[in-house]
Amino acid sequence: MTKIAELRAKSGDELKEMLLSLRKEQFNLRFQRATGQLESTNRIRAVRRDIARIKTLLGASKRTGKASAGEAGAGA
Repeated sequence: MTKIAELRAKSGDELKEMLLSLRKEQFNLRFQRATGQLESTNRIRAVRRDIARIKTLLGASKRTGKASAGEAGAGA
């Protein structure tokens, strides 16, 4: 499980990359559960919550314009 403070320290691109890898892991875990090969059922819950945390941070930064403010300052 990832702490929210660790996620806030990452850039938007890093969060998107992490989200993609978590979604792939979630798919694999669902597949393992369906075929009866899943050993750690609590991992599904942890991955789902990590995905929600990342999506929340990405949505909040989009609403506040945090990502675009950093890009605008670099061009000026």
